[in-house]
Amino acid sequence: MYKIVILLLLALSLRAESDYELGKGVQVASLPLYLGGYFSLDYRHMDEQERYRLDDLALLGYGSYEKFSYMAEFEYKSFYVQTKTPQNDRLEKDTTLHTERLYLDYNYDDNCVLRIGKYNSPIGFWNLLPVNVLRQTTSSPVSTDIIFPKFTTGLGGSYTSYGEGELHLELMAQNNEDLDNKYNNYKIDEHYGVNVLYEKDEYALKVNAGYFHKIDTINEPDNLYYYLLSAKYDTEKYQFLAELGSQYSEEKTTTPYAGYIQGLYRFTEQHIGSIRVESYEDRIINEQDEIAIVAYTYRPLYPVAIKSEYQFHSLSSQNQFLFSFSVLF
Repeated sequence: MYKIVILLLLALSLRAESDYELGKGVQVASLPLYLGGYFSLDYRHMDEQERYRLDDLALLGYGSYEKFSYMAEFEYKSFYVQTKTPQNDRLEKDTTLHTERLYLDYNYDDNCVLRIGKYNSPIGFWNLLPVNVLRQTTSSPVSTDIIFPKFTTGLGGSYTSYGEGELHLELMAQNNEDLDNKYNNYKIDEHYGVNVLYEKDEYALKVNAGYFHKIDTINEPDNLYYYLLSAKYDTEKYQFLAELGSQYSEEKTTTPYAGYIQGLYRFTEQHIGSIRVESYEDRIINEQDEIAIVAYTYRPLYPVAIKSEYQFHSLSSQNQFLFSFSVLF
């Protein structure tokens, strides 16, 4: 627990700076270096089970100089987990400090950006919001965990064309093991992908496709392909977000479909309601489920989120209530 106290004291000391704004980090002297971080606490209640968890405890370093910019993020995941059932009370701790993101960007001009390092795979919309406090629900859609690798360690490049709308093309390439292969949803040593994004006014459409190679697999396909189609409509009051994807190998379809539709209404800047429906079939673990989620978010300040949700599953044993408190500092 002493590490938690140290990070919380750091957050409070940053808050004490007269020119500090919560969620914006603090500059170190006059260096092109800003320090910040975030943490997330959550609670889950299921039939005959309760879980209390300190899930995300992260430190961020970022900055820019001339045409270069960078991001470094190190995180404790599931740092403290207490699970209670009628049979026992279990306490687990994971004190491994993971490398979530560590990359360098070179902004060649206003249109082209080159990237090297470990970064969020630019797939869909949801996967580009890795910080819990910035998302509108405590949970993430299942599709974001089973279709593609969340992180890529390698090279990336993007080109953006500006006109009546914005056309964005992005490539990713990995031909090595992950910088931290314990912090990814798949253990991989190859990943190649492309995405095309078109945005105009409140609308955005995105197409992703790619290939990756899993390592340490037994009796499972290790060469996998995927695609994901995404759409977003975002106004001051409403947001609609939808993503649908599939995963397959040369021999068989591993995930015929996985997707969700989420609608969001901003009653005020502080009060936000969300409804999400999900559906997926995962043939690797032989599981199929339909999920309906009703959620509410309260933001006393934008970098602070107090969220609650209830999940209705067709697998009724998975019905659950979630509550979380998260802060970006």
